[in-house]
Amino acid sequence: MDQNFSIEEAVNKLWDKMDGWMEAIILKLPNLVLAVLIMIVFYFIARGVKKLFNKFLLNRISQNSIQDIISKMIFVTVILIGFFIALGVMELNKVLTSILAGAGVVGLAVGLALQGTLSNSFGGLILSFMPKLKINDYIETDSVKGFVSEISLRNIVLRRPDNNYVIIPNSKFVDNSFTNYSLSKRSRIAVSCGVGYESNLQEVEDLVVKIISENFEQKEGEEVEFFFTEFGDSSINFMTRFWIDMVKSKEKHAETHKAIKLIKSNFDKHGINIPFPIRTLDFSKNTMRIENNNSSKNQPE
Repeated sequence: MDQNFSIEEAVNKLWDKMDGWMEAIILKLPNLVLAVLIMIVFYFIARGVKKLFNKFLLNRISQNSIQDIISKMIFVTVILIGFFIALGVMELNKVLTSILAGAGVVGLAVGLALQGTLSNSFGGLILSFMPKLKINDYIETDSVKGFVSEISLRNIVLRRPDNNYVIIPNSKFVDNSFTNYSLSKRSRIAVSCGVGYESNLQEVEDLVVKIISENFEQKEGEEVEFFFTEFGDSSINFMTRFWIDMVKSKEKHAETHKAIKLIKSNFDKHGINIPFPIRTLDFSKNTMRIENNNSSKNQPE
């Protein structure tokens, strides 16, 4: 009898609990419906914001992978805003406070653990929005030259002229300066040479300027420059500077190659000597005599 009474009492308590829950649900039902509506509205808002960013902002980013990641981050951020508003509507302030506190602690721990990764990711976002850096640009940074092959959230990949790839962490690349040769279609290069001391220097200058001007087009505001630079051991050295179309290092090498051939052939026609260092070995008689004496001493008696 006592056992039956105990079971009945337990069942009654369970029903009381369920009644309380049902009453709470009924009381909170308008807030619950409103919270669900808020989540649905924010879902469509997130999709709309995502499309707007893709149309007006993310199309400036050349890397599709970074576009997708940023697009997803924007979508999730808007959804989270809607989620927190929904929790507030349902008057779950304690739950909201606990979630925010937990998220703060987790975010701090993750930030400390992934400090390097986050730095690279932030650097990748900076590089993605840099107007002075695009895929296939020819750049030089930290003594490395190459074409920009890929920009990701972790690193930037350069393809060198020898077809080898260099991977540079974004944080390191952002902290250093770099030269982008693709920003300008025109560059100035220098070619150096030397002539013999017997040469007519004015004739040399006039001839070199004439050769370069006739074979390399100089546009408005550009000119061929010529400078004698030093008295060398066996020659008077000079340098000529002129402008060429160049966005790749190969073009610089090709135009330098062409200029050297033109200068050499025209110097030969005009009898202008391009000297080269000569080393004279002097074997004096005394030295030879000493060597002979030494050799004679070493002979057996």
